[in-house]
Parts: sequence; C-alpha cells; structure tokens
Amino acid sequence: MARKKKNEVKTQKEQIVAFLKSNTDRPYTFSDLGNQFNIYTEEDKLFFKLILEDLVDENKINQVGRGKYEIGNGQKSELIEGIVDHVNPKFAFIRYNENESDVFVDADKLNGAWDGDTVSVKIFPGKVRNGKNPEGKVEEILKRGKREIVGKIKVFANYALLKPDSRNIHDEIFIAKSNIGDATTNDLAIVKIVEYPTPYQQGTGKVIEVLGQAGDNDAEMNAIMAEFGLPVKFPDDVNTLAESIPVEIEAAEIAKRRDMRSTLTFTIDPADAKDFDDAISYKKLDNGNFEVGIHIADVTHYVREGTVLEQEALRRATSVYLVDRTIPMLPEKLSNNLCSLRPNEDKLVFSAIFELDIHGNVKNEWFGRCIIHSDRRFAYEQAQDVLEQENDSEEKVYFEVLTTLNTIAKTLRKDRFKNGAFNFESNEVKFQLDENGKPLGVYQKVRKDAHKLIEEFMLLANKKVAEFIFFGKYDEKVKQRVAKNPDNPPTMVYRIHEPPNPEKVETFAKFAAKMGYSVNTASQDTLSSSLNKLVSDVEGKPIQGVIESLAIRTMSKARYSTSPQGHFGLAFAHYSHFTSPIRRYPDMMAHRLLQHYLDKKAYASAEAYGTKCEHSSAQEKLAAEAERASIKYKQVEFMSYQDHDKVFDGVITGVTDFGVFVEIEGTGCEGMVRLADLNDDYYEYDKENYRVFGQRNGTIINFGDNVKVKIKTTDLEKRSMDLEMVEIKGKAVKAANGGRKYGNSGGRSSGRSDGKSKSRGRNVIPPKKGGRRKKK
Repeated sequence: MARKKKNEVKTQKEQIVAFLKSNTDRPYTFSDLGNQFNIYTEEDKLFFKLILEDLVDENKINQVGRGKYEIGNGQKSELIEGIVDHVNPKFAFIRYNENESDVFVDADKLNGAWDGDTVSVKIFPGKVRNGKNPEGKVEEILKRGKREIVGKIKVFANYALLKPDSRNIHDEIFIAKSNIGDATTNDLAIVKIVEYPTPYQQGTGKVIEVLGQAGDNDAEMNAIMAEFGLPVKFPDDVNTLAESIPVEIEAAEIAKRRDMRSTLTFTIDPADAKDFDDAISYKKLDNGNFEVGIHIADVTHYVREGTVLEQEALRRATSVYLVDRTIPMLPEKLSNNLCSLRPNEDKLVFSAIFELDIHGNVKNEWFGRCIIHSDRRFAYEQAQDVLEQENDSEEKVYFEVLTTLNTIAKTLRKDRFKNGAFNFESNEVKFQLDENGKPLGVYQKVRKDAHKLIEEFMLLANKKVAEFIFFGKYDEKVKQRVAKNPDNPPTMVYRIHEPPNPEKVETFAKFAAKMGYSVNTASQDTLSSSLNKLVSDVEGKPIQGVIESLAIRTMSKARYSTSPQGHFGLAFAHYSHFTSPIRRYPDMMAHRLLQHYLDKKAYASAEAYGTKCEHSSAQEKLAAEAERASIKYKQVEFMSYQDHDKVFDGVITGVTDFGVFVEIEGTGCEGMVRLADLNDDYYEYDKENYRVFGQRNGTIINFGDNVKVKIKTTDLEKRSMDLEMVEIKGKAVKAANGGRKYGNSGGRSSGRSDGKSKSRGRNVIPPKKGGRRKKK
C-alpha cells in the first residue's frame, strides 16, 4: 500500500481545516468531507480517516455526534478520570467530582466501557450538552467496575441470554451452552463475565450461581444484593473463627475495665432489632448533675486486626438493611450474640461517660473500656409509652430517667439548630410482611421523642470522641502540640459533610421561589437558618415531602475521611462515627484509634486509614442503593396486589416533559402518569416553572398538587408503576385509551425536574387539528 508523503498529508490537513473554518453552518460527516476532497477509493478513505483523527487529536477540529466534524477552537483537550454512569442506551455520564458537572459521552464514544468502570475521558473543548455538561469520549478503561452480573436468564437450545437487572446495563449477556449449568428459563442468576462487550461483539458470561425463580422473595432480595456487588454469605473460614470465640468473659479481662454493672443501664432500639450496639446508663449525682454513659459494643475486642474476621468486616464495611432482612457485616455469633448488648447479660463495651447538667452542658468526660449489665431492653414504642404515661407506677423509675434524658436531649437538639444544623427529617418506609415476605401493608414511620433522645446522645458521643482526639486531650504534650499546630492533629476517622455546591443551592433556591418560598443563600449561616425556616413553613403541607427531599439532595453526600473538615449538616466542627461498630467498619476504626491514643502511642498512619475510609464510603453508598431498591421492589409488589379500580390520594413529586410522578399518600409508593395517557387536553412541559399545562383548558399540574389516581400497570422487573390520573384539583380527568407515548416513555425515568436528574425526554408539540400527537 503506497504511503502518503508528509507534504501531501500536511496540505490535506490544511485544506480540511480551511474548509471547516469557512463552513461553520453545521457539522460535516465523513462522507461530506470525502466528497468535498474526492476521496473514493478504500485506500484513500483509510488515510483520510487517519488524517481526520490526527486533526482531532491536535485539537484543530472536533468530532461531534456519530462521525461528524467541525472546526476546533485550538484549546487542548482535558483528560479526567471518572466512573461511568450509563443512564441511557444512547449515552452515559462520567461522574468525577461532586462539585463539577458530569461529562456527557455518546454511547459510540464509550470505547467498550461499561457502567461502573473507571475510565480516562477526553473532554472536547467548547462542546457542552444541556447547557452545562461538557462532552467527551472515553480514551482508556482503567478499571472494570463489574465482574459479575445478576439478571433473569432465558435458555434456548444451544445457548442462553441473561437480561441484567441493572437499569444501567443495556445489553444482554450471551452464555454458551457449556456455561449455563443448572439454570432454567426465568431463573435469577449470577453470571461471571468471560468477555466484556465491544462495539462489535456481545459480552459473554458463565453462570456461577442460580438464586431461584424470578418473583420468589428470597431470590429477588439476593438478586438485589448481587446487583450492587454486595456479599451475602460469609466464607467458611470466617464462620469457623467466629464460632471458636469463647462466650465467657475472663476475670482478667473484667479487671482491666471500669465496672458499670451496678449502674442503671438500658437499650432503646427498633422492635425488630437483633443487634444492640448501644446502651445508655444513668445516675443522678449528689451535686444535682447527671452521669450519662453511652456504652458501645466492644467489637474490636473480639475482631482482632490481621484475622480473616477483620478482613471480611473491612470488605463488607457495613451491614445492609433490606426490607425483610439484615445482611450483617459480622457473623451472627458476633452481631447477635457476643457483641449485642442484650438485657440481663454482662457485656464488654467501649464507653463515653459524661457529667451533664439539666441544660446539656458537659462538665466532665471520660472515655475507655467498661463492662455493663443492661437492665432493660426498650423498643422505641415502649420507651415512648413510658414518656407519655406519667402515672404508671410500675414504670415510675424509668419515667423519671427517660424524662430527664429527654429534657437534656431536647436542649442539645435546640442548640444544634441554633448553631446552624439542618432540621431535615425523612419518614422511613416500613412494611408489614407475611411469613413468605409478601407485603400486606406499607406505612411511613414517624420519629418521636424516644428516637430523637437516643439520636442526640449518640451524636454527643460521636462529637466528643472526635474532639477528644483532634485536640489531643488524652495527652498534655500532644494537646500543646496541636494548639501550636492545629493543621497537624492526630490521625482520626471522621464523618465529614462538606458545604453544598453553590450551583446546586441556587438551583434549589430558584425552585423553592417558584413554589412560593424563599431561601437565603448569601452565606452558610443564612442558608442553614433559611432552610430550617423553610422546613417549618412547609410542615403539614402537601409539598412538604417534595421540598425536604429536594433539599436533602441539594446537600453534599457525607463520607468518611481522615481530614477533619467538619459536618455541615450537623454544624459540628469535628465529628466521627463511634456508636455502631457492629454494623459500620469506620466505627471499628474509631475504636481502635481511640484506644491507640489512650495508650499514649504515636500518631497513626493517615494514609492507611484514608484508604479504608474511601472504601467504606463507597460500600456505604452501594448498601444505601440496595436498600432503596428493596423498598422500591416491595412498594411496587404491594401496589400490584391492590384493586386497580381503587382511587388513591396522591401528591405530585416530579414533573417531566413526558409525564408527572405521583406519590401515593401514606405509603411513599411513587408512580408515573404519562402525558400521553391524559386525554382531556394537550399538555406541554414548562421547564422553567416545574409544571405542565393544558393548551385548551389551561389546567396546570404543579409540584405539590393534590391529585387522585388509579393503578394502571406495575412492573416488578423495572420496579416501576404507571398510574392513571383520575382527578386534578377536584376536576375529573378522562384517561386515554392507549395512544402514542410522549418522549422517552420506556425504561429508566430520567427526566425528573427535581434538581437531581437531567431532563432527557423529548418535548411534545401540539398536534394539528384532527391529527394525532407527534414527537418533535
């Protein structure tokens, strides 16, 4: 094959650049340019393509869309590293910085990358999608995010196909006959990837585990765990080591500890809890103050560094709470037995003990290892009953204790809000299940004083442990050193919450203003007080849940770090997680570090703990996503059993250009009413005002509007529900009998105008008189 001379290549490059400079009306395809420069033979096309690629790399021209080119701006392309979020079959976003806009990448520029992969991305200078997302292409896959995929399998004569459960994996996995194993059609299965897909070839895999038939409760819950890469079973060596740990507490161990067994001690937990990591002790002192002990299960006494138990706890990093089960971080013997602070048993704990006055002022503090004996186990509901029943003589002692603690807790809470903490509360969705996991009822759990009482004392312990280590209070020399150089404190694991992205705050403030509420974003202090006033203003109103949910989404995500950056949401300068080591690995790290410094040892390695913090933060995020997926699944399952002729009260929680989201009152179940199913008018999307409006009758559907709906369809595979609008603002609505869909009506709902997701549906234009709706 003849080679082009350098001068010929240079000349042709100059001609291409000159042509595109003088023709900026539109991008030009490869064929357009080929015709312009008389490129017809296969050999010439090959060289021409290479020349175009060189020009792109030199930033002289830009490649846009699929094989289209336009003049570049001469800026150097930026390379960033991020995680693929393949939200749609046609495109993905690369998430790389919470405070920066995600990079938009067309599917044909993913270069074989999959959802969850860590990639290097070239950003196209000057190219922006949706007004804010820079465009780019994947240059290199740095790390694969998924090696196993869970989904529903369909078996054919000589092969099988796996349809992934993940909404972000859009292609089926091919399984050769020899790799199907015992799987049958409609089984939920875990498949190990043999070959990742390429632009030219389907991905292939091998069945490594069959979870059971789709629709079976256990199979579905285990599939959710597998979907997010979370382990269920413990390895045999981990179980063996756990079982070998003695239950009896040795006298020598008791002698090393502060003995708190004679002090009144109790636990308050959910009624269905099996692991009790925290207990509270109470004693009234002669000076009128109160000694309050926050006692936390001493998990690190049993889970020693370097053991397989420790390694497995780090791998999991957190317990996972699905609707019908807990997947613990530690084997059951530890989580539900040895480490669980069960009543009427001696237990080893790590404690934070405070002398407090009735106003919540800390007069003295002590940290160390203790032994306790819990006198009583309260469920939250039982503790609340005691608080509300002053005359019950049988509970008189506990009434006095809980009332005093509640008084102190309310003061601590009031002081937090005064200092700038946010008063956001989201109602927890709970289910009534039968023995097979079938949802018989769904309700939203309301937090009362008993919940808040425990929360405040746990926050106090977490805050004071962090301050104790940060300021070097455990050693006078360290204390003086930190005072002289506060930028070099002892290494500690903190729970940090950074201030929100100003752009997100402004977006939320504009949304709130459209709803008739004001948010002052002038400073962090004014933002905090303004948001708390907003929460107070919307309390009890239909839009309350929407406003609070969007406000929470506007905030940065809390994470673990060795950098003491403070907790914005709690208004604490220093905050750690110390109170739940049974279910959180970072709490185990906090326990180890606290004892390390109590033993007057040198600063621990920030690098070693920093790596574990990053892993724990990532695992916590996956666990939260799995928990939400299980809730969504059970919500849709519950609604699928309801009478489809039944009318439900609901509230509008999202507005898009192809439909509106409605939350069913009292259940938290959310579904979509598609605009294509509204037959009383032609509705248009008003993006600026977060609403849709009817062109003829002027009906406006806003965020927070009360509506009445019926169930149209439920889809357990997609964990989604379509609803039929019955009434808007007291006016009946006639539903459509089928018809064409609006925008991207199938698959993942990605067009919510709630400050979180991008609107990606297509706008709807009114049809011609007498015609049908058409897509623009």
